[in-house]
Amino acid sequence: MKWLGKQLQGWPQQSYYLFWFSLGLQLMTLVSNPITTVAVITFIGTTLGVTCILSISAAKSVNGWLGLLSAACFIYAGWSAKNYLAIFEQVAYIITLDLPILLSVKSWNNDTVNHLRKFGTKQWLIAIIGTIVVYGISGWAIGTFTNDPRPWIDALSFAVSLTAGIMCFMRYNNQYIWWTFSSIFQIVLWSITFSQGDATLAMAINSSVYIINDILAFTVSPWFNHGRRRIGLKEIK
Repeated sequence: MKWLGKQLQGWPQQSYYLFWFSLGLQLMTLVSNPITTVAVITFIGTTLGVTCILSISAAKSVNGWLGLLSAACFIYAGWSAKNYLAIFEQVAYIITLDLPILLSVKSWNNDTVNHLRKFGTKQWLIAIIGTIVVYGISGWAIGTFTNDPRPWIDALSFAVSLTAGIMCFMRYNNQYIWWTFSSIFQIVLWSITFSQGDATLAMAINSSVYIINDILAFTVSPWFNHGRRRIGLKEIK
């Protein structure tokens, strides 16, 4: 509990505001609609998920545990909605983000914040081409072998999110460009899913909150020089 208390301290003030804003939105969404098992699990997942991405922005290793717990909730939501690539997306997060952090939970904070880097030309090409390839393969596979009603939208969100997760694992701050597009594509995916009666609105709202966090990351997070100067860290070159 002492460790957890320290992990939840020292975040940018805007992150705390965003958490309470998100919690209020999700509570209103929960109580204004039929309370089902999917709705409750989605509420728990979105609350943990927002806390997780805020802790990533603050470079706090508690995001490993939060990510693992929220992933379990989102996997259930994805399965219920037949958005199968949303399930693989969470599995990819567990492999590339949660487990590596949990295995180095005591050192992840300092190791990460002091060893961040940004893309050169080679990395840009690999990331863009890799995203396109994953999109094509996953969209074809999920549309061919499953009954996913939204395979190509599901694949778009999956491909961008998977690439962003790998970037985070490798400590590239360019991940936030991919995270921003990931959030946009997830809003589209879960809005369509909701309109077709296969999910609650909470998932789309959650993705909207993620966009706000991505914008904050560019300005107040230690992943970027503006935020690093604010807390006295060495700039990323």
